Amino acid sequence: MLGPGPETLAVGAFVALLIGSWLFTRVRGGPAGERQSRKRHQEAQQREPPVDIGDVETVAIREFTDHHSGERRAVGKIEGFVVFVEAVPDSCAVTDVIRIKILSFNRGHTSATATYLESA
Repeated sequence: MLGPGPETLAVGAFVALLIGSWLFTRVRGGPAGERQSRKRHQEAQQREPPVDIGDVETVAIREFTDHHSGERRAVGKIEGFVVFVEAVPDSCAVTDVIRIKILSFNRGHTSATATYLESA
């Protein structure tokens, strides 16, 4: 009986290398981007938000995201602090500058929810 051919051994070695690389990144805490994101999240949990409920602020829309309710929300940042803005008109686009009012914080105070007031 013949053993596996060279092609089979090469494929097996390649698969083993891929699995080993994947396991190594998981053990080390993930790719650099994931580690940096996790570090920023931990730092955000340890600092006070730069805004208070009721504050009126001006932010640039960085992106749009879909809320779990299905509503489109704008994402802005204030001193690196993430703010999800509801009731943004469809005419608004990424990079538009808008005025918002802070409504609430998430449980860990690492982000806030705001409502759209007007385009700035």
